[in-house]
Amino acid sequence: MSSQFDGLAQMYEDMFALPWRKDLESHSVLAALGRVRGERVLDIGCGTGLYSRLLKAQGADLVMGQDVSEGMLSYARAQEPADRRGIEYVRTLPSALEGTFDAALGVYVLPYAEQYAELVELCGLAARALKPGGRFVTLPVNPDYDGGREYYRRYGLRLFDAEPRFDASKVTLELEFGPYQETITARYWSRRALERALTEVGFTDIGWPPFRVSDQGMREHGASFWEPYLRSPHASLITCVKGPSTPGTAARDTSVPPPSTP
Repeated sequence: MSSQFDGLAQMYEDMFALPWRKDLESHSVLAALGRVRGERVLDIGCGTGLYSRLLKAQGADLVMGQDVSEGMLSYARAQEPADRRGIEYVRTLPSALEGTFDAALGVYVLPYAEQYAELVELCGLAARALKPGGRFVTLPVNPDYDGGREYYRRYGLRLFDAEPRFDASKVTLELEFGPYQETITARYWSRRALERALTEVGFTDIGWPPFRVSDQGMREHGASFWEPYLRSPHASLITCVKGPSTPGTAARDTSVPPPSTP
């Protein structure tokens, strides 16, 4: 995972200025996460720290960013001297902090699990970090995304199947905006697999809220610009809550077999 993203920090930082990230994605993510003032929040897969900084600006008492990409972490840490927010960026969550966070965020983290066990592991990281009742908001690839190669082009990206869809199948993401042209490989996970993985590590109240456009974004670009994305977004928004049971020991639903891959 790290080798794919180490050199992409500046592109990811600049991508946040695109309308779909600025006026739709971040607007929807922060609304789904809810009030964070005075809370402790873990930003899993924090990348360049953009969401970490937004969370601190929203009044979070403590924000920690975690990522496996050293390139992304280096970029995020370099922002602190010029914009001191007291955010710590780590590769691994310290064991002493497990069970201490009120909320966790995982934007485009689950799509890089290459096997179901890795999907469970990533969900488990969020579960271990949270207090009972803690909230987790995450964005996987939309299980029902439009596979047309040009469907999302107006938003600065293309997303299409690299192979027939099944759990853990490869998905090609092409980012093309400004001076950037980059191809990234992600993974498709079905709704059933995503919900099963979250349930296995102790999450409950799993929801799939719709994306919403900010008032400013609607004024600037108009409903016709947003309609195709809202009809079939390239990502999904998932919300859930950590239950009272110990992470990793949630009862398995034996009536539903684990996702299989050819």
